Amino acid sequence: MRGERFWWWWVAAGSLATAAYFLLPDEGLVSNLVYDAIGLVSTVMIIVGVRLHRAGRRAMWYWFAAGQLTWVLGDLVWEYYKYVLDQEPYPSPADVLYLSAYPFFVAGMIMLMRGRGARDRDLAALIDASIVAIGLGLVFWVFVMHPIAADSTASTLERVIGVAYPAADALLLAMLARFYTGVVRRSTSIRLLGAAAVLLLVADVCYSLISLYSDVNARFLDAGWLLSYVCWGAAALHPSMRVAGTARRQARDARVGRARLLLLAVCSLLAPGLLFLPGSGDHVDRLVIAAGAVLLFLLVVVRMSGFVGQVQRQADQLEDLAMADDLTGLANRRRFERDLRTALAAGRTQVALLDLDDFKGVNDRLGHGVGDRLLTVAGQRLRAALPPEVLVARMGGDEFAVLLPGATGAEADRAVARLADALREPIVAGDHELLVSASIGVADGAGTADPYEVLRRADVAMYAAKAAAADRPRRYAADLDEQSDEQARVGAELRTALDTGQFRVVYQPIVALPSGRPVAVEALVRWAHPERGTVPPDHFIPAAERNGLIVELGEWILRTACAQAMEWQAAYGDLAPARMSVNVSARQLAEPGFAALVAAVLDETGLPAGRLTVEVTETAVFGGGQAVQSVQDLHDLGVHIALDDFGTGHSSLGLLQTVPVDVLKVDKSFVDSITMAGRHAVIATALIQVSAGLGLTAVAEGVETAEQAAELHRLGYELAQGYHFGRPSPEPSFLTPGPSPAAAVHVQSR
Repeated sequence: MRGERFWWWWVAAGSLATAAYFLLPDEGLVSNLVYDAIGLVSTVMIIVGVRLHRAGRRAMWYWFAAGQLTWVLGDLVWEYYKYVLDQEPYPSPADVLYLSAYPFFVAGMIMLMRGRGARDRDLAALIDASIVAIGLGLVFWVFVMHPIAADSTASTLERVIGVAYPAADALLLAMLARFYTGVVRRSTSIRLLGAAAVLLLVADVCYSLISLYSDVNARFLDAGWLLSYVCWGAAALHPSMRVAGTARRQARDARVGRARLLLLAVCSLLAPGLLFLPGSGDHVDRLVIAAGAVLLFLLVVVRMSGFVGQVQRQADQLEDLAMADDLTGLANRRRFERDLRTALAAGRTQVALLDLDDFKGVNDRLGHGVGDRLLTVAGQRLRAALPPEVLVARMGGDEFAVLLPGATGAEADRAVARLADALREPIVAGDHELLVSASIGVADGAGTADPYEVLRRADVAMYAAKAAAADRPRRYAADLDEQSDEQARVGAELRTALDTGQFRVVYQPIVALPSGRPVAVEALVRWAHPERGTVPPDHFIPAAERNGLIVELGEWILRTACAQAMEWQAAYGDLAPARMSVNVSARQLAEPGFAALVAAVLDETGLPAGRLTVEVTETAVFGGGQAVQSVQDLHDLGVHIALDDFGTGHSSLGLLQTVPVDVLKVDKSFVDSITMAGRHAVIATALIQVSAGLGLTAVAEGVETAEQAAELHRLGYELAQGYHFGRPSPEPSFLTPGPSPAAAVHVQSR
């Protein structure tokens, strides 16, 4: 790029010009004009660099250029006195110009300091700079400033001017120390500025020392001033000058390096060290050194306290990190268990555990990125729903915990109700809008001081809430332990039951009203336990859903039902069931390949897709996502869809708009009171009207009396099922008078 390497050319040219200066005769006019030319061209290079690279802080560079130009003007004035007027006055107007250059340099340095970013403007860096400045300043005082000030042969003005030079240099030294004790990443341009200031400082100090203590020709010191000119120009020409003095540089690690520590140690020891050097025995010197030693001691004490404070802050930060969850920013399990132990020691305590329902399905279907976003938003909502003093933690996976120290049972129940409300609104994660529900268990610390026991109780209550699938929190009670143990034992036995063929399918008829002629059958799964006899579905299906075995069990039920239908077809011909209805769980619908599995079973058994009806519950498809997609895929195959337990879910009528439905199974709760006068029949009437209006088939479930059957027929129901028409049987009879019935096999997997 244009000008990217220009600074190299300037460094090379300036170094050659400096070398040429020393090849010219000493004290000659030509050599002095070369000296002045290098200074003037350096000033021009600063302006060129500002225009070439479009510096972020032009004013800073203009201050440096002004100082450079003022210094060159001082050289020209001195040469005018020497070569034109043949005078070498001291002090002279040249000294005024030389000293006037320092404020310009200082102004530029101040702007450089202010632009280094917030992290570098810290007390520690200022203290370090002060230690360096005081330590080296004492050296200046003892060997330069005090001898000049104490020179009785010089006039007052001469002593003032003589002290002003090293004092100004000491100021630049302090500013440089402040800069180089910071923690920013220094660019090449900044390093060149530092080199220029150091060269100027060294040349001035050496000149003062030689003038005081020796008569040696100090022309070699001109190299320091000339190379300082070259560095000022190179700093402005380097491309990195664009960001010099701005806050856009990256901060380095704030740890103190070995070089910095060594510099601080040496500077802090300069004060006592000076007392042992010859020439420091003057009373004034000792007072200044003593004062400097006191200041250095205090600064070191403050700096050490800063180190201690920094270590404490870092330890606190590490503890916070160790006690926080990386993903959500909430407390983690370690923090929760620690605070729970403290709360139990202080008094009564309530704990709530929350487990997001079907979170694994979200991860499997939509990816871990969406799952992580879901967890983050859920954690934020839980935190916002509770007061700041209540601890909310992520225990791992999709499980959260809430600690309510000092709360009563009623207060905890109100808090848990707020948590459930906070999760009811859809959560937007990426391009997905997710409906989330949670199983919540609540427990207290009564009778125990063990935090793990309280968490166990809450966990038992949470799984009881999940098993009930009632969308309401569950509080721990002692009898839940027995249920939990029973569920664990049942879960362990399910694998053996499936492997050894202990499951059976029985069938219950679905009849036409009012004749009672069987037109369908519903098949229910039973567990023929070798020791406990027949185990009903509500005793083992929750355990199968928890341990994931419901997927394999559901596949066995599907294959068994389809094969049975084909056997009936072969045995009864036209009297055989014309359609099978198989109930599947939410866990099965969440499997991405479920529709393909159904298609494979139909192909394997030879059953046409039009003769299979898959029943799903409202809660299984309420959350949308893969469950609804699976239902749609099944419908596209030609499989009929029945919505089971209709009317008891979250938003029954809304589901009819999003889920392809052919059959509505009206829940038993609406049938039980159908014969009672007044409002009890209103819902059943409304549901048959909805079914008729949408062109759906309605089936009334749980009919147990002739009166219920008659009333349902009066309301318009044509199909019903229940104990009144027949109990589940391994081999129902289809050989009844009348037209060929349309039979269905319903597999009850709950």
